[in-house]
Formats: sequence, structure tokens, C-alpha cells
Amino acid sequence: MTRVAAIDCGTNSIRLLVADVDPVAGTLVDLDRRMEVVRLGQGVDRTGRIAPEALERTLDAAARYSKVCGDLGVERIRFVATSASRDAENRADFVDGVRAALGVEPEVIGGQEEATLSFRGATGVLAARRPGPFLVVDLGGGSTEVVIGTTAPDAAFSMDVGCVRLTERHLLTDPPTAEQRAAAHADVAAALDEAALTVPFGDTVTLVGLAGSVTTVTAHALGLTAYDPHRIDGATLPVDTVLAACDDLLARGRESRAALGFMHPGRVDVIAAGALVWHDVVARVRDAVRAQGRDLTEVVTSEHDILDGIAWSIA
Repeated sequence: MTRVAAIDCGTNSIRLLVADVDPVAGTLVDLDRRMEVVRLGQGVDRTGRIAPEALERTLDAAARYSKVCGDLGVERIRFVATSASRDAENRADFVDGVRAALGVEPEVIGGQEEATLSFRGATGVLAARRPGPFLVVDLGGGSTEVVIGTTAPDAAFSMDVGCVRLTERHLLTDPPTAEQRAAAHADVAAALDEAALTVPFGDTVTLVGLAGSVTTVTAHALGLTAYDPHRIDGATLPVDTVLAACDDLLARGRESRAALGFMHPGRVDVIAAGALVWHDVVARVRDAVRAQGRDLTEVVTSEHDILDGIAWSIA
């Protein structure tokens, strides 16, 4: 048994999982799982640089996570950074700051490794309960990873579409105009066209969605009055129910979204774009499966994601 800390720093949030992992028995037991919205990717799509205030928010959170790790007696830490820090010209400032806060070297990983870690985290729990091949979709702030496989990834692709990137690029009014929505849909369609050259969407038997935009859409589809990870994790919903929940969130204004009891304050201004991306991914996969003479009728949501994959990789 090894006590590990996995940290995932994305475009919108930074998350921590402290767990006891036994690789021989194949068990992972959560001790602490938490998330803070720090918006590291604020403006990166436009400027190519991490904003000073975004860096400060992120490093403050890293210092708090360092204390949690110390208090819980963590033996090994792995800090993984994804889309925003991949794209930033000044990512060395980010790397130096994390090293000072946590005493570990942050790894700025590529989209392929991000997809592999997400696949491992999600399917580690689902593989015993659902049939493969699994198409795992990790919808982040700056990028969305799609990876397909049964016991291991067979193909993966990282798309440069995410809830923060599309909000800053296209969804500029509240609620977004028809023209803004059309421009965002066009970006997602182009990304999916490119991804489909590598990832055979039509082979999907179980479609699995990960990360905050997907879990928020799921909470809405379930009609939750407060965020409940136990009800969201493993939730299996009809495709049409998921698409309707996405459409409803996209159509709402900020005040209406903020009033939803399950909505994290840090997601209010980007969930419209997240819902748009998830709608288009689900619809594209459904159509690809149908083109092969089968039906995809359900979508699965998992609270187990890249964090779990990082924890397994440490142990």
C-alpha cells in the first residue's frame, strides 16, 4: 500500500486526490479529493501567456495542496499540467512556482498521455460493469481528449476545444447569440472531423464522459438540487436526455445558471460552452455508431478520471 497524491492542473481547475493504492490487490482508496477553480488558462488562447493573476491563484492553491499532502503523510506526489500550460510561452514561470510550492517537478504532458491517463482512471472502475470498447471523453477547459479501447487505449486524439477556450473565443454575450453558437459549433465540428481520422467513433459500445462540464450536465439531466458525486458517478442516461440538458444550459443566461443548486460558482460562465461541446460529441458518436448499423442509446458519466489514472501511475 502506497499513499500517493495526484494533482491535475488544467485550464479551468486544479484538483487533488490523496489515496492509498495497492497495485497488487488492484485497490485505490480515496482519502481526500478536492477541486478549486483557478482559471489558469485565462486569456491564454488570445495572448499565448499565463496571466500573472491566474498564475498567483494557481500557485496559492498548490501551496494549500502541499499542506494537505504533508498532513496526510503522502509518500509520492505527481503533478500533471495540461492544456493551458502546454500552450503558454511563459510556462517556465509556472513550472518554477510549482516546484517551489510542492517540492516536485510538474509535468507538462501532451494530449496523448492525458488521454491515456483519463482512460485508465475511468475504465478502472467501469470495465467490470460495462462492455467495451469504451470511448472515454475528457472535456476540459482548453482541450478535449477522446480515447477508445477495451482493456487499454487503442487510439487517442486531443482536440483544441474546451469550455474556457470556446467561451473566450466565441460565446461573448449572455446568453450567446445564434451567430456565436454557430461559430462555436463549427470549431467543434472541425475538431471532431480531425479526431475521427484517428479515433473510430463508430466502434464505441460504451460512451463515457469525464470532468466538470460533463458532470455538471449530468447533474442537470438528473434534476439534482445540489451536487451529489455519488449519484453522478456511474450515472447512465439516455442520449436524448443528455442532449436536452446540454441545450437547456446553453440557452440559459448567467443568472439562471448561477441559481442552479448543483452549479459550482467557477463553472457558471463557462458551462454553456462545455454543454455545447458535450452535445456535439455525443451526437457525433451516436451518428457514427448508427452508421455501422448499431444504436448508441446511453451515455455514462464517471467521477473517476485523470486523477485516478495519475494515482495508479505513481503506484
